[in-house]
Amino acid sequence: MISIILPTFNRSRLLETSIQSVLDQTFPHWELIVVDDGSTDDSRETLKRFRDNRLRYVYQENRGVSSARNTGIRLATFSWLCFLDSDDYWKPHKLQRQLEALQNCPNYRV
Repeated sequence: MISIILPTFNRSRLLETSIQSVLDQTFPHWELIVVDDGSTDDSRETLKRFRDNRLRYVYQENRGVSSARNTGIRLATFSWLCFLDSDDYWKPHKLQRQLEALQNCPNYRV
Protein backbone atom coordinates (compact mmCIF):
# COMPACT_ATOMS: atom_id res chain seq x y z
CA MET A 1 0.00 0.00 0.00
CA ILE A 2 1.12 3.55 -0.76
CA SER A 3 0.42 6.83 1.01
CA ILE A 4 0.21 9.72 -1.44
CA ILE A 5 0.70 13.18 0.02
CA LEU A 6 -0.71 16.13 -1.88
CA PRO A 7 -0.08 19.55 -0.31
CA THR A 8 -2.14 22.43 -1.69
CA PHE A 9 -2.62 26.15 -1.21
CA ASN A 10 -5.19 28.13 -3.22
CA ARG A 11 -5.10 25.82 -6.22
CA SER A 12 -8.70 24.65 -6.40
CA ARG A 13 -8.76 25.11 -10.18
CA LEU A 14 -5.88 22.61 -10.54
CA LEU A 15 -6.67 20.33 -7.62
CA GLU A 16 -9.42 18.40 -9.36
CA THR A 17 -7.05 17.23 -12.12
CA SER A 18 -4.43 16.12 -9.58
CA ILE A 19 -6.91 14.14 -7.51
CA GLN A 20 -8.54 12.56 -10.54
CA SER A 21 -5.14 11.39 -11.76
CA VAL A 22 -4.75 9.44 -8.50
CA LEU A 23 -8.26 8.01 -8.71
CA ASP A 24 -7.45 6.83 -12.25
CA GLN A 25 -4.42 4.79 -11.18
CA THR A 26 -4.38 1.17 -12.28
CA PHE A 27 -2.80 0.23 -8.94
CA PRO A 28 -5.69 0.51 -6.45
CA HIS A 29 -3.97 0.09 -3.07
CA TRP A 30 -3.29 3.65 -1.94
CA GLU A 31 -4.48 6.41 0.31
CA LEU A 32 -4.45 10.05 -0.75
CA ILE A 33 -3.86 12.65 1.95
CA VAL A 34 -4.65 16.15 0.73
CA VAL A 35 -3.17 18.72 3.11
CA ASP A 36 -4.74 22.12 2.61
CA ASP A 37 -2.20 24.65 3.84
CA GLY A 38 -4.61 27.46 4.72
CA SER A 39 -6.32 27.97 1.35
CA THR A 40 -8.77 30.85 1.07
CA ASP A 41 -10.24 29.70 -2.26
CA ASP A 42 -12.79 26.90 -2.73
CA SER A 43 -10.32 24.02 -2.30
CA ARG A 44 -12.45 22.41 0.41
CA GLU A 45 -15.51 22.44 -1.87
CA THR A 46 -13.47 20.92 -4.69
CA LEU A 47 -12.58 17.99 -2.44
CA LYS A 48 -16.22 17.41 -1.52
CA ARG A 49 -16.93 16.40 -5.13
CA PHE A 50 -14.89 13.23 -4.71
CA ARG A 51 -16.41 10.21 -3.02
CA ASP A 52 -13.67 7.72 -2.28
CA ASN A 53 -12.79 6.21 1.11
CA ARG A 54 -9.10 6.33 0.23
CA LEU A 55 -9.15 10.13 0.09
CA ARG A 56 -8.47 12.15 3.25
CA TYR A 57 -8.63 15.92 3.57
CA VAL A 58 -6.77 17.84 6.28
CA TYR A 59 -6.82 21.60 6.79
CA GLN A 60 -4.05 23.44 8.60
CA GLU A 61 -3.19 27.09 9.06
CA ASN A 62 -0.78 28.33 6.41
CA ARG A 63 2.74 27.24 7.33
CA GLY A 64 4.20 26.52 3.91
CA VAL A 65 4.54 23.54 1.61
CA SER A 66 7.23 21.81 3.71
CA SER A 67 4.98 21.88 6.75
CA ALA A 68 2.08 20.54 4.68
CA ARG A 69 4.24 17.67 3.41
CA ASN A 70 5.37 16.89 6.96
CA THR A 71 1.75 16.88 8.14
CA GLY A 72 0.96 14.36 5.40
CA ILE A 73 3.92 12.21 6.40
CA ARG A 74 2.75 12.16 10.02
CA LEU A 75 -0.75 11.10 8.93
CA ALA A 76 0.40 8.44 6.47
CA THR A 77 -0.54 4.90 7.41
CA PHE A 78 1.61 3.01 4.89
CA SER A 79 5.37 2.52 4.58
CA TRP A 80 5.66 3.71 0.99
CA LEU A 81 5.25 7.44 0.42
CA CYS A 82 4.69 9.36 -2.81
CA PHE A 83 4.37 13.09 -3.23
CA LEU A 84 2.15 14.83 -5.76
CA ASP A 85 2.01 18.60 -6.06
CA SER A 86 -1.41 20.13 -6.56
CA ASP A 87 -0.39 21.64 -9.91
CA ASP A 88 0.68 18.28 -11.30
CA TYR A 89 -0.94 14.99 -12.31
CA TRP A 90 0.02 11.38 -12.93
CA LYS A 91 -0.54 9.11 -15.89
CA PRO A 92 -2.75 6.09 -15.03
CA HIS A 93 0.05 3.48 -14.80
CA LYS A 94 2.49 5.56 -12.74
CA LEU A 95 2.17 3.74 -9.40
CA GLN A 96 1.96 0.29 -10.96
CA ARG A 97 5.07 0.84 -13.07
CA GLN A 98 7.03 2.32 -10.17
CA LEU A 99 6.25 -0.66 -7.97
CA GLU A 100 7.11 -3.12 -10.74
CA ALA A 101 10.45 -1.39 -11.26
CA LEU A 102 11.11 -1.42 -7.53
CA GLN A 103 10.24 -5.11 -7.22
CA ASN A 104 12.68 -5.88 -10.05
CA CYS A 105 15.46 -4.13 -8.13
CA PRO A 106 17.84 -6.69 -6.57
CA ASN A 107 17.95 -4.78 -3.25
CA TYR A 108 14.15 -4.50 -2.89
CA ARG A 109 12.79 -5.25 0.57
CA VAL A 110 9.33 -4.78 2.06
